[in-house]
Amino acid sequence: MRLALYQPEIAPNVGASIRITACFDTALDIIEPCGFPLKDKEIRKVALDYGALVTPRYHASWQAFLASESRHSGRLILLSTKAETSIHDFSFLPSDICLIGQESAGVPDEVRSECDAITCIPLSIGARSLNMSVAAAITLAEARRQTGYGPRL
Repeated sequence: MRLALYQPEIAPNVGASIRITACFDTALDIIEPCGFPLKDKEIRKVALDYGALVTPRYHASWQAFLASESRHSGRLILLSTKAETSIHDFSFLPSDICLIGQESAGVPDEVRSECDAITCIPLSIGARSLNMSVAAAITLAEARRQTGYGPRL
């Protein structure tokens, strides 16, 4: 299982994603350009010591990600507020790559067209979206639940 962030704009969201992927034993891909310097101390501040548990793979562009080993490791599953299929009705596989778009704009059509499936988190009427790191955590928790990943006892 992998989490891929498409051109994130807010450093603390990347820090939270590092912590989330560490907790769910999930690899992390960051597709640049980002809306902040990648050495931003806000990333480390939010990631806490979890940064030692996850080594993100950085991709200089969408095209670089498409050509990478990461992209060819499994299906690319986009999380979108415009999807009709709920993450609860979708069958995740352990090799899936869950893709989260930019905080302000999601992903462009060229990215959407490369995805193998598009899913959403059901929200209450009138709610537009969740914070991207919160959405990532919910999606990874559901994907891990479906694929048999359980808590450490």
